Amino acid sequence: CKMGLRIHFVVDPHGWCCMGLIVFVWLYNIVLIPKIVLFPHYEEGHIPGILIIIFYGIAIFCLVALVRASFTDPGRLPENPKIPHGEREFWELCNKCNLMRPKRSHHCSRCGHCVRRMDHHCPWINNCVGEDNHWLFLQLCFYTELLTSYALMFSFCHYYYFLPVKKRNLDLFVFRHELAIMRLAAFMGITMLVGITGLFYTQLIGIITDTTSIEKMSNCCEEISRPRKPWQQTFSEVFGTRWKILWFIPFRQRQPLRVPYHFANHV
Repeated sequence: CKMGLRIHFVVDPHGWCCMGLIVFVWLYNIVLIPKIVLFPHYEEGHIPGILIIIFYGIAIFCLVALVRASFTDPGRLPENPKIPHGEREFWELCNKCNLMRPKRSHHCSRCGHCVRRMDHHCPWINNCVGEDNHWLFLQLCFYTELLTSYALMFSFCHYYYFLPVKKRNLDLFVFRHELAIMRLAAFMGITMLVGITGLFYTQLIGIITDTTSIEKMSNCCEEISRPRKPWQQTFSEVFGTRWKILWFIPFRQRQPLRVPYHFANHV
């Protein structure tokens, strides 16, 4: 553990396959879309170079969010946690690992341990989504949706809006099989966009209502009254900062906000 980073690696072949599929789709788009669409149209003066820079910028942010969400400790509780004095009433015993944990924590059967404020276990990042990496998972959803929309938009413009590309090296594989490659890219893009949009929407609603996915499924929050916090507060707690511009930066370190313990964790 260096510089406050806690690396978390889940040994799960199913999760590796799902994450590998995400990386494949990312590589497919980041290599072929510029090769077939962006660079040829830029060279012939149809689009400005800034659009290529934006494309690669979004792609880098997306990859960083994916890697960090996958390998960041989501909030795993130690075997002998130190319970702050005066907060024991907000802790409970896990009946699966027989260890004390803060309320709103959950035991992940796939990972085999409890996670603070666990939202769900996501096979696409091969990791739990919990208190310490939820913000990275949200950034991953946002930048994946942005990158997919960007790629689909340029694919559409390539065939229906931009002027035809005059200089194409038909000896290259990508240009000989351009139509098949772009159809596959469009299929993966639309599938990804539909799935991510639904997931991103449910995540945003969960943060606004201060409810995790597990709590929604168990309906535990319907029976317990809890102070309703403004959306700015709930988002600030998830991202670890009240500076909204930093909510979009995946390179920084998250620092938990100092909020009253019972207000943040009591359910």
